[in-house]
Amino acid sequence: MAKSMTKTIPSKTGKLLEVREFVASEARAFGFSDEDISKIALAVDEACTNIIRHAYQNDPNRAISITIQKKRDRFEVSIVDDGKKFDPAVLKPLNLKEHLTQYRRGGLGVYLMKTLMDKVEYNTLGDKKNEVRLTKFLHPVRARQ
Repeated sequence: MAKSMTKTIPSKTGKLLEVREFVASEARAFGFSDEDISKIALAVDEACTNIIRHAYQNDPNRAISITIQKKRDRFEVSIVDDGKKFDPAVLKPLNLKEHLTQYRRGGLGVYLMKTLMDKVEYNTLGDKKNEVRLTKFLHPVRARQ
């Protein structure tokens, strides 16, 4: 049985700590390790930051809705906005070594989300809304030898 919880915040970076705490608390209750909890919280933070900067162009008077769905073996975070649409197909493949040697700031959000999560999807919803859906599977802990 799926269980869901939603939190809506204004599009202000000052609200991201609240989002990370919300996501971390739910991920902990779901049974994730501290390492996975940190990965999920960081991925959600990156998605929200991208919405604030790019979809809303730093307009603090817009809303971001974060919905967590707990399913049998997976933890899904749906982040919805009504800002400018993002098409991941326009992103050039990232050469991380080149990116880091040029000391660029930013530009790693999508790469980080894909690295930290098991699945990252971008959807267009009705009412001209955008969704990024981040999924992390709860893997059984293997006994250490």
